Amino acid sequence: MRPPWARGLRYTVPVRKKSGMSNLTLVVDAELLLRARKRALAQGTSVNALVRACLESYAGRDGAGAAMRAFIDRAAAAGARSGRDWTREELHA
Repeated sequence: MRPPWARGLRYTVPVRKKSGMSNLTLVVDAELLLRARKRALAQGTSVNALVRACLESYAGRDGAGAAMRAFIDRAAAAGARSGRDWTREELHA
């Protein structure tokens, strides 16, 4: 049996906008939401944060930041390394 908080099908997510936050109500399968909550908890985040990040990426609000994250993700996936560690002085010269 599902816990009481997992029985509902509606999940309200705040979404950032210039004047603050707005609420967004999504209708999703209760089992899907439960699995998403468990996975988010295991990753140390929340479904709310994941939906917000997905919307920000989709909407392109943070173009430069998203491009940099994509570059870093691709470099990490390719195993790219500079071949050495940099000192603080070298990085800030």
